[in-house]
Amino acid sequence: MKITATVRNSPKAHETTVTTNGVSQALPVPAKSSGKGSGVNGGEFLMLALATCYCNDIYREAERLQVPVDAVFVEASADFPGPGLSATNISYNARITSSASDDVITDLLRHTDAVAEVHNTIRSGAVVRLE
Repeated sequence: MKITATVRNSPKAHETTVTTNGVSQALPVPAKSSGKGSGVNGGEFLMLALATCYCNDIYREAERLQVPVDAVFVEASADFPGPGLSATNISYNARITSSASDDVITDLLRHTDAVAEVHNTIRSGAVVRLE
């Protein structure tokens, strides 16, 4: 699966697009009030990526494991100590509404944590290169 994200910014326009396996969709993101850049910062998007990945993976794994899930809440957070410095204290929490037992839900939460791709990418310290 190939995933791409693009940002096109000028004083007159701000466009963001995400693409997975050649299928693109616009993602409405406001520009900064100055017009110079996105109104949502990269750290916010990184936390949204963690929360979104885990939410989607809960539903994927629940279906695979035949665990009923009615709703999912995920909150991800991190501290960004300053310009050019890596995030610290990255964490997230999740709650699932389900008719399944607490033990089954706990197992689903732990299993999904182990297979969540964005989480595992960050945990592995993936290489990022400027081309």
